[in-house]
Amino acid sequence: MLGALATVAHADQLSDIKARGSLNCGTQNASEPYAFPDPATRQVVGFDVDICNALAKGLGVKLQHKPVSTDARIPELKTRRVDVLAASVAYMPARAAQVDFSNQYFVAPIKILVRDSSSIKTIADLAGKKISASEGSSSAALGTTKMPTSRLLTFHDISSGFLALQQGKVDGLIAGQLILSRFAREAAQNGGEQYRLLPGSLYEERIGAAINKNEPALLAAINQILVNYEKSGELQTSFDKWLGANSTYKMTRDYKVEPINPN
Repeated sequence: MLGALATVAHADQLSDIKARGSLNCGTQNASEPYAFPDPATRQVVGFDVDICNALAKGLGVKLQHKPVSTDARIPELKTRRVDVLAASVAYMPARAAQVDFSNQYFVAPIKILVRDSSSIKTIADLAGKKISASEGSSSAALGTTKMPTSRLLTFHDISSGFLALQQGKVDGLIAGQLILSRFAREAAQNGGEQYRLLPGSLYEERIGAAINKNEPALLAAINQILVNYEKSGELQTSFDKWLGANSTYKMTRDYKVEPINPN
């Protein structure tokens, strides 16, 4: 009976959010340019934080920003410490069995970074070699499934994985193109060892907001907000600021807000 009552109590999370007057939206806590502390204001800012703000605005409630670590993202959601994740949560079948995904708001290629002095020229050259990724990330899962003959070492965060590459403990680092490009650029600026991205992509991540299962009203509301966010031009403005023309990354956005295609 208690279990049934608990289910009823959480039967409509959208109503709960509106009654509370706030949206608990989780982002990663140190992942520039998605969510990171602004050195000047110490406020967490970034592309995913803009998504959280757009969702709260669209629902007509205040935003309660909740920083979460990469490996704690889904546990924080499932224990209802957060209502929604805009935390670079890429669609994967195993994740889709645990949570529901909104329309995609970002598409990111997963690539591999190596030392420029390395003899490794292609992804295939990493067979039998050590590779690193962030613990609990989709990059780590892809390393296991797409590179079964390589030895995967996971680290608490992506910076630790890059340190392992710098120290020669691994031969390649798997992550999104954007953050790998930043590591390579900063290393070059500091006059240290040079790094390069291997040609080709291991995968293209489809990233949407994640919510608990069996919340159709909340999912529909979030999907519509993201569609409106794109139509208004605000998504493009945020993309250009953090990832595109007005950023150091100069990425281009060639995707649309639409349902995630799992294939």
